[in-house]
Amino acid sequence: MPAEILLVASPKDLYKNLIQIFTMNQDEIVEVLVKRGNELFGLPYKKVKFTGNSEADDLLNNLNQFPHAFVLACIMDRQMKAERAWLIPYYISQEIDGFEFERLLKLDSNSLKEIFKKKSLHRFNETMAQNFYSAIQLIHTKYNNDASNIWKDKPKSATIVRRFLEFKGVGVKISTMAANILAREFKIPIQDRICIDISPDVQVKRVFMRLGLIPKDATNDELIYCARELHPEYPGIFDFSAWEIGREWCRPNNPDCNNCYLNQFCPKNI
Repeated sequence: MPAEILLVASPKDLYKNLIQIFTMNQDEIVEVLVKRGNELFGLPYKKVKFTGNSEADDLLNNLNQFPHAFVLACIMDRQMKAERAWLIPYYISQEIDGFEFERLLKLDSNSLKEIFKKKSLHRFNETMAQNFYSAIQLIHTKYNNDASNIWKDKPKSATIVRRFLEFKGVGVKISTMAANILAREFKIPIQDRICIDISPDVQVKRVFMRLGLIPKDATNDELIYCARELHPEYPGIFDFSAWEIGREWCRPNNPDCNNCYLNQFCPKNI
């Protein structure tokens, strides 16, 4: 809108004009984020770099032989840096000379606690060792020693999320993250994506706040419901595009706004 029009407008009209511009910007922001999310979703499978350790990432990406490695890593991803949490299955494989499920079944709870403490694998070694052990037992009893049964035969997204919630210590955040990685990165066929929510990651939340999609003091639940409102058929579509912006350009300090592809729509420019 030309500056001279804004200058002669009444305060009431000016407010209406700004609201209209902001609403239009929001629509364009959502359109661009969804488009980028779909572009990333449509890419062919490529080895996911969960940890930066090539051998550990090989293990986590091998869903054919070691689907339990991915599941166990998801369960470990709590209250510590993700890259460290995802290394835990690899470190345990070094301790027991492999990661075949039969080897894991031979471990008792105390043995796992000793490994966790010896290697200082987690901030909460005893609790997470117990969660690790419980997960092995659940995969054994409910999924016939094959963790890929969690997502085989093209289940509904709600089914995958619910199944991950059955594991001890796992909440909605981890469950939806796991479902999203399976669908987006590993290209696992599922019936729908309705129940794959956005992950309240610090990068994602910061980008949503700065783009004006949620208020600065928004809770994680507000972020989740905002994504559901904006793209109900697949709320998690925003995950990678928003995370990418937060990681590459919209950093906590000294953001690189000029190179961000959403700069022209950003509320800071209104």
